[in-house]
Amino acid sequence: MLQISFEIDKAANILKLLGDKTRLTMMKLMDNHACCVCEFVEIFQFSQPAVSQHLRKLKDLGLVVEERKGQWIFYSVNKNNEYYSFIQPILDQLPSQDYKIKELEEKGTRINCC
Repeated sequence: MLQISFEIDKAANILKLLGDKTRLTMMKLMDNHACCVCEFVEIFQFSQPAVSQHLRKLKDLGLVVEERKGQWIFYSVNKNNEYYSFIQPILDQLPSQDYKIKELEEKGTRINCC
């Protein structure tokens, strides 16, 4: 019984996090692309601390992993997380956000971290 309650609580926390449009969009983007904070700053036109706060919340639940490449840190969906099978159908139902990455590439700001 305790396990079921824990699972419901965890699911509710995940859904609460994904209920935020910015975090949901980030998750959709990171499901197919590793992104760094500066790219999200450009995409969402938010400050770096605001973007980092969103990523921290996703990372705290283990939904996102980070990988350091030189001086950059890239974030992606943690597909090994035990709850990925729970969120994958949600992400699959969302419209592609790849055009946002394409816009960064066209502007020359893809992976141009400052």
